[in-house]
Amino acid sequence: MHIKLYKKIAMSFFEIYLFALIAIMTFMSLLWLVSVIQKNASIVDPFWGMLFIIAGVFYAIYTDPMTNRKILVLLLVILWGLRLSIFLGWRNRGKGEDFRYQQFRKDFGPERYWWVSFFQTFLLQGVLAWLISAPLLASMYYTDNRALDWTDYSALGLWIIGFLFEAIGDLQLSRFKANPANKGKVLRSGLWKFTRHPNYFGNAMIWWAFGLFAVASGSYLPLLSSLLMVLLLLKVSGVSLLEKTLKASKPDYHEYMNSTSAFFPWFPKNKKRS
Repeated sequence: MHIKLYKKIAMSFFEIYLFALIAIMTFMSLLWLVSVIQKNASIVDPFWGMLFIIAGVFYAIYTDPMTNRKILVLLLVILWGLRLSIFLGWRNRGKGEDFRYQQFRKDFGPERYWWVSFFQTFLLQGVLAWLISAPLLASMYYTDNRALDWTDYSALGLWIIGFLFEAIGDLQLSRFKANPANKGKVLRSGLWKFTRHPNYFGNAMIWWAFGLFAVASGSYLPLLSSLLMVLLLLKVSGVSLLEKTLKASKPDYHEYMNSTSAFFPWFPKNKKRS
C-alpha cells in the first residue's frame, strides 16, 4: 500500500535536487559536531567522496525507472567515492589536524573557529559537492530504457582513464613519501613524469565522464558542474594551492615545473645544457 502510494508521488528534477542538499547538509552538520568534539576540522577531508555516494544513492532511489545507465553511473560513483574516502582516511590516520585547518584555527582564534568552521569548511564543501553532483541526477532523471549508446561508452572509457590516473597517481606518491630517503625530494617517475598532478587530472576526467553520461541522457546544463570541479582542482583547492606550498618547501620543484606539464599529461621537456 505504501509502496504504491510512493510511486504515484513523482518529484521534479529540482525537488529531488533540493532534497539531496538537505540530506548532504544533515550529514555535514553531524560531521561538524564530531569535529568540534575532537577539535579536528580536517576529519572532513576523507568524507568528500562519501558526499557524492550519498547524492548518487539518493538520486537513484527517487528517480524511475532503474535503467542500465542509472545502474552504471551509481556503481561508478560508489567505486570512485569509496576509493577516495578510504585512501584519504588511510593517508591522514594518526596525523592530527591538517596544517591548513590549524592555520585557520589560529587566524580566527580557537574561541571562534569552532562555529566558523561550520560555514567555512563543512557548509561550503557540502554545497560544492551538491552543485557538482548535478550530472549524477541528470543521468538518472532524464534517462530511459534505451540501451547504452556510444556516448555512454565514451563516458565509461573516460571514467576508466580518470580513475586509473587518480588511483595510480595516489599510490605512487604514497609509496614515494613512505621512503624517508625521499624527504624534500620531488617525485618524477611513473605518471608524475608526464604531469605534476596525475591524481587531479584523473579526478577531472572522472567528472567530465559523469557530465558525458548526463549528455547521453539528453541533458547538457549539468556540464557546468563538471566545469566547476575542474576549476576547483585548478584554481582553488588543488593545483594552485598545493604548488604554493611545494615551491616553498622543495627547492627542486621550480625545475620540475619548468620541465613537466602542470595538468594534462605530456612528455617532459628536455633539460637545456649549458
